[in-house]
Amino acid sequence: MKSRTSTSFVMFDVVYEDGTRSSNRKVSAGVLAGLDGDEPARGIVEAQDREIGAASGRPRSDIKSIVRSPPKVANDDAGLDRKARGGKRSGL
Repeated sequence: MKSRTSTSFVMFDVVYEDGTRSSNRKVSAGVLAGLDGDEPARGIVEAQDREIGAASGRPRSDIKSIVRSPPKVANDDAGLDRKARGGKRSGL
């Protein structure tokens, strides 16, 4: 049986020089573990942008800023309420 390797990601929000924004860009947490902190994320996102730009024919503007995305908070109460109602969503 194959073992699964756990890969964790850190999400980043990116603002470009032209004012556009890209939220929740994935960067492997493993590359952020060194002394450079989050700085390697910029290079990874720039490489992702080059690949996307080459495939789409529309290159991205230069990165103005990059910050970690705020963590998402799970709303467990909504799932419990849905189960109590029989698993169906209301209003659909």
